[in-house]
Amino acid sequence: MEGIVYRGTVHYSFLMHIKALQFLHDEYPTDRHYPFNLDIFQKTDCISFSRPVTFFIGENGTGKSTLLRAIAKKCNIHIWKEEGRQRYCYNKYENELYRYIDVEWTGRRVTGSFFASETFRHFAEILDEWAIADPGALNYFGDASLVDRSHGQSHMAFFASRYDSEGLFLLDEPENALSPRTQIELLKLLRKVTSGADLQFLIATHSPILLAYPDADIYSFDTKPITRIRYEETEYYKLYRDFLNNREKYLESSS
Repeated sequence: MEGIVYRGTVHYSFLMHIKALQFLHDEYPTDRHYPFNLDIFQKTDCISFSRPVTFFIGENGTGKSTLLRAIAKKCNIHIWKEEGRQRYCYNKYENELYRYIDVEWTGRRVTGSFFASETFRHFAEILDEWAIADPGALNYFGDASLVDRSHGQSHMAFFASRYDSEGLFLLDEPENALSPRTQIELLKLLRKVTSGADLQFLIATHSPILLAYPDADIYSFDTKPITRIRYEETEYYKLYRDFLNNREKYLESSS
């Protein structure tokens, strides 16, 4: 890796696994149903990736997680999920976005993983079932069941074991089960692993702590098209800053 400088800090050049994503608007099967009816997917042509860590941010329902899952499916990365259940209303298009995006790889395709706290419990329970037949299956996660730990502890055990070699890793709101202190631990882990190997992370988050990762690319889904912004320009940073500086103002306005 070759040394380069960002804002006075020495980092290392990084070989992107994927360097761009293109939306194939003209091929969309509908413009009336989610997610193809979202303006953000209609008005965004391309997203480029140039840093080891890229964040997707935006209000709930803006399409962050949907796009993250589409990228995973396009890159043949398995998404753990619970057994399907019947639903009152089924949208046949909701998981089809991956068919209408192109992902540009830099070179050879690499493996990776998709993490979402909402489905992690299912993964942990399956791992426990494997361990009944082969206790060695738990060696990879600190020789202990993930189910027997707190949510935050099991998540960190997974992160520490999984992100130890090159790959493309997608995380959907990993902060959900993490205390602020543990979020800082995850932030440190991301810095450590990206400094020594070719790991690329795409992360959907609402956490201003994780967003503080130095020199990350941050894409806002609150604008149309999707736009790259600076950390200090994010609503999360400004809201937390203003709240901590004037808590009384926010408490009064909510009463």
